[in-house]
Amino acid sequence: MTTSPKPLEGLGRNTGVAILILSSLAGGEKHGYALVKDVEDFAGIHIAPGTLYEALARLENQGLIEALESDDRRRPYRLSAVGAATLADHLAAQERVVKVGQARLRKGWLFA
Repeated sequence: MTTSPKPLEGLGRNTGVAILILSSLAGGEKHGYALVKDVEDFAGIHIAPGTLYEALARLENQGLIEALESDDRRRPYRLSAVGAATLADHLAAQERVVKVGQARLRKGWLFA
C-alpha cells in the first residue's frame, strides 16, 4: 500500500458509492446511466441519480476520474491514473479484511 493521502476519506458515508463507481470505470469509460446499469449488474446495487452525480463531482474534484468531451448531453467519465491507484489500494485493504473475517468465521463459527 502507498503512503500517499487517502482521497476516499473525504467522501465520508459515500465511500462505498465511490468504490462502486471507480470499479465500474476500471472497465472503461461510461456516462451516468451506463454507470448505474453496470453497478447494478456487478454489485446488485442501484445508485440514485443524485447520489451518483454528487459522487462523480467529488471524484472528479479529487482527480480520481476525468470527465470527457461529449457530442451529446451524456457526459462520459474515465478513471484517472490516481483513481486506478487509489482503487487498487482500497481493494487490497478490503481483501485483507475479507481474509481475516473469513478465517475468524471458520475458526469460531465453523463455517466453511
